[in-house]
Amino acid sequence: MKAMILAGGLSTRLYPLTKQVPKPLVPVAGEPNAAHLLRYLADAGFDEVAINVHYLAERIVTALGDGARFGVKLRYLHEPELMGSAGALKALEQFFSGETFVVVGCDDLTDMSLAALLDFHRSREAIATIGLVERECVEQYGVVVTDPAGKVVGFQEKPARGTERSRLVNTGIYVFEPEIFAWIPPQTFYDFGAQVFPALQQAVAAFYGYDARGAYWCDIGTPSEYRRASHDLLSGGFSIPGVQATGIDASARIASDVQIEGPVWIGPGVQVGQGVRIVGPSVFGAGACVGDGACVEHSILWDGARVGSGAQVREVILGMNYVVADESVVEGLVLAHECEPDAAAIP
Repeated sequence: MKAMILAGGLSTRLYPLTKQVPKPLVPVAGEPNAAHLLRYLADAGFDEVAINVHYLAERIVTALGDGARFGVKLRYLHEPELMGSAGALKALEQFFSGETFVVVGCDDLTDMSLAALLDFHRSREAIATIGLVERECVEQYGVVVTDPAGKVVGFQEKPARGTERSRLVNTGIYVFEPEIFAWIPPQTFYDFGAQVFPALQQAVAAFYGYDARGAYWCDIGTPSEYRRASHDLLSGGFSIPGVQATGIDASARIASDVQIEGPVWIGPGVQVGQGVRIVGPSVFGAGACVGDGACVEHSILWDGARVGSGAQVREVILGMNYVVADESVVEGLVLAHECEPDAAAIP
């Protein structure tokens, strides 16, 4: 079976973190989220996967390779100019010819059953099916309105509180039949949410929403949701098969008097000095360093980030190789170098 990961965008919602790191390589539990998605797809039987790349494309190719170590055969679509979510899919029409396929976003972190989604899609003889989850507050999401059979009858984009017609939101996980390509013009910037889906709904086509209520889903494309996903993983609210979300890597060097409270992931090569206090959930990427007497609370340190001696870091995300000066107090911020991409060091 075949699938696609949509990954061509710039992920401006995560700036400045993604000034250095393309969004498919944003780390979750010490590993790029695209790696988690490839295994997720492989576990569901999708062994041929395409991914579109644009920004820092070669770093994505280097990190993911041919996909073999994730259990898939990976094909790349290089986009010199972004063509939109649907436009990128249209460029792969021949790849998907003749069979049902799945599309996921590289920001998705989920345990939604793709088997159940496919069963629902086929039972409705649908052209397109959107995976939906319920949210109490829907102001930041695309809301989907369905009839009792699940047929899509309306959309609301980020409705103001109290005006929502549904609490089911679009996850960016889709099932399509090859007929979907008839709804996408060639060599044109085209988007699913803005153009394809409204056209399907207005034409009363076989377009459905699958209620995956109870499944875990998080769009890690914003700092707040990225924090939530990390918190959920470390706290046990969500798990990724085969991934150890908490613990201390054997190669980490932790001083004997370090105090650790709550769940943490401390990656390879991390150094933590004397008298340090760590409060979880907190994540320390490979090669991160914390100086003597510092305190790190509820924070995420990407690879190579450094917290100076005596510094106090709370509710912070530190980007690749970012340095917090000695004795600094930093709280509630997202900090990263805004260097040119060629100057960024990404393993």
